[in-house]
Amino acid sequence: MKYVLTLIGNKTTPLASAHVDAARAALPSPAETAWLAEGHACDIPFDGDPAAADAGARAALKDANLDISAQPAEGRRKKLLVADMDSTIIEQECIDELAAELGLKPQISEITERAMRGEIGFEPALRERVGLLKGLGVASLEKVYRERITEMPGGRVLTATMRAHGATCALVSGGFTFFTARVAKAVGFDVNQANELLFENDALTGLVQEPILGKQAKLDALLALRAQHGLEKHETLAVGDGANDLAMIEEAGLGVAYHAKPVVAQAAGARIDHGDLTALLYLQGYRREEISV
Repeated sequence: MKYVLTLIGNKTTPLASAHVDAARAALPSPAETAWLAEGHACDIPFDGDPAAADAGARAALKDANLDISAQPAEGRRKKLLVADMDSTIIEQECIDELAAELGLKPQISEITERAMRGEIGFEPALRERVGLLKGLGVASLEKVYRERITEMPGGRVLTATMRAHGATCALVSGGFTFFTARVAKAVGFDVNQANELLFENDALTGLVQEPILGKQAKLDALLALRAQHGLEKHETLAVGDGANDLAMIEEAGLGVAYHAKPVVAQAAGARIDHGDLTALLYLQGYRREEISV
């Protein structure tokens, strides 16, 4: 069998036999179902057009809040993970939480949303938002990280499992090194990259170090890490939610839109709309007993 359809449940929607039967009925020549985690995730090998199989399974399961993905059966285990941070590895947008300290969250979050949807350029949007934060003290940044930033469920399990199987995990963000350094250490990433905020007398100057790292920088990081570790394209995984993640998602062997903006979800090869970050392990064919907890 050349392809595999993966079905993944979540905390609110267990994966039931009826779901599997409905998906199988939509596939050309399905083979025996392989359960990755009983009641939660399974693989259905098949031959035929993967795009048609994906569409058919989604139509058959349109009323179920399940994640569905069809992909080649070969080479599913990835050796490099490149992940966005804000709204992907953490549940917030850091810059919006910084804005809340100044009473500017509605104003700045509106700009953030437009940038993530691809409606405005990332670089000018970042300059504008950072400019509005001028004067915010470093103590406030520490407070935001300590009190407002929460990890996306499944992140530590994702990195621990992939690293245990020899993969490198990189956190590559259009946000700020102040946060990526802390999140990378907590969640278990090997390396991190982001923009650098500029301070004077322990307060933000309203400026960010140029050049700003956005969509191209994320793609460049993926390409550099791939070359550094001597990997092929199919051995890489990229995940994110916003427009500035699109280039790396499209370049990766497995590009995943995670609870993403519509422009990203439509373009990505795979999407996770309902589950947590452990879904990325099931997409790679990991079984529950192989997952580090």
